[in-house]
Amino acid sequence: MSASDWLALKTTLELAALTTLVLLMLGTPLAWWLASTRSRMAVVIEAVVALPLVLPPTVLGFYMLVALGPNGLIGGLMESLGLPHLAFTFTGLVLASTLYSLPFMVQPLKDAFAAVGTRMTEAAATLRASTRDSFFSIVLPLSRRGLLTAITLTFAHTLGEFGVVLMVGGNIPGQTRVLSIALYDHAESMDYAGAGLLAGGLLAASFLMLLSVYALNRRYRVVHP
Repeated sequence: MSASDWLALKTTLELAALTTLVLLMLGTPLAWWLASTRSRMAVVIEAVVALPLVLPPTVLGFYMLVALGPNGLIGGLMESLGLPHLAFTFTGLVLASTLYSLPFMVQPLKDAFAAVGTRMTEAAATLRASTRDSFFSIVLPLSRRGLLTAITLTFAHTLGEFGVVLMVGGNIPGQTRVLSIALYDHAESMDYAGAGLLAGGLLAASFLMLLSVYALNRRYRVVHP
């Protein structure tokens, strides 16, 4: 791997870690609300959350680029406050990746929370436990398999993002150039050896993360049938 590829690896890992952390903080309460609410708006919110699963990445990337650019809603607001817009920046990449990976965090958590149900939290409420205490002491421990799956899928999915990050961040070495873009650059320049090395690394990392999740889940089912 060249020096620029190592920089791309560093940027990719930072992007995946920050995206996962942001989605863990934002996606957990959203998933809990979706799992427990009876609001008619829940189905609309679920559809919006799942939209990145079927929407072409370049479509989402284009709208994010427009919104984060100097003439966009977010970028224009930031420039009016004397701040630079977020198009072609690492911060813009994090925002775009957060939206694009949203269903990979929310859906496993929502399914895990729904499986726990409300019976135990209602029982805790009769003992004067607050909603917050019930969530952290009952719901989250019982949902740890779903939590692990959500974190792993989000991190792994962010590692391989291409269309969204290319549209929003471009290809700036050390700032927005991630491994998937570096792989594309190698392939475009007919450097198949370099492209194969990066592709193999991404494939192995993704497989090992998924293998770990499935192995831990299977072990948990054996220990807690």
